[in-house]
Amino acid sequence: VQLQASGGGLVQPGGSLTLSCAASGNTVNINYMAWYRQAPGKHRELVARITSGGYTDYGDSVKGRFTISRETAWKTVNLQMNSLKPEDTAVYSCNAVQLFMNYWGQGTLVTVSS
Repeated sequence: VQLQASGGGLVQPGGSLTLSCAASGNTVNINYMAWYRQAPGKHRELVARITSGGYTDYGDSVKGRFTISRETAWKTVNLQMNSLKPEDTAVYSCNAVQLFMNYWGQGTLVTVSS
């Protein structure tokens, strides 16, 4: 599975941004896909996850502001981010778990600043 993330950029506090993760290759039997983020000097943390059955869960800091969704057959997983805060500034990476394999895409930088 190859993952290509896009959509990062600079946004003002309170603004919105949508990240996309395009999956290619053998996407059959993907168990779930997720977005993680890592801010400078901090550990990587789970932002949001969506399973093959459509179940979603979110990190506590983004609940109610971010929404993860996916297109048919795992071709694209999107992360809609609303009410962005400066503390959301980080490199966001998409992740896919397929059976016992773990795949990562390259990160995309999100900067929330006025």
